[in-house]
Amino acid sequence: MGIESDKIDEIISAHRETVDALKQERDSYKENAEKLPGVQKDLDKANQKIAELEEADGKDKWKVKYEALKEESDKYKAGVEAEKTKQKKTDAYRELLKETGVSEKRISAVLRVSDIDKLEFGDDGKLKDTDKLKQDIKTEWAEFIGQESKKGASTETPPDGSGNGGNGTPSRAAQVAAKHYELIYGKKTEGSK
Repeated sequence: MGIESDKIDEIISAHRETVDALKQERDSYKENAEKLPGVQKDLDKANQKIAELEEADGKDKWKVKYEALKEESDKYKAGVEAEKTKQKKTDAYRELLKETGVSEKRISAVLRVSDIDKLEFGDDGKLKDTDKLKQDIKTEWAEFIGQESKKGASTETPPDGSGNGGNGTPSRAAQVAAKHYELIYGKKTEGSK
């Protein structure tokens, strides 16, 4: 063939490396092929167990769990909505109490004992029968409704500008100021201010 001996050795070495790699790959495939029946057996067992669970009552258990969770979720949503509605009714009734004249200090007490749940809203989103409710508030909570009256200054003893309240005696502030002056400067004389 006319190939030099050192080239022949290189070709044989390269061929041997290729053959060795192919042998390793073949052995790996053979090993995996030998494992395949065991894997298939495990897969069959798992499928059989799944089928048994589903057949026994697996489907029913999940359905029951789903229904229970759904019911719990629905109750929670209803509770949240009820709280929102109650808060809206409470706020509307609070405004009605203010409009009716119930004292700000007493509104919280009235709200605690009032049956807020009986209140109803109309289609417009406002409380129904507000006139009747106002009348009921005026009747039930009359002692909490303040009677506002404005009183002017007493004209029996009008202030005289001397700081003594109009009755001839100096006010307490004027007495303290005079005492202070006396301690610092001594007694006032007739001509001093």
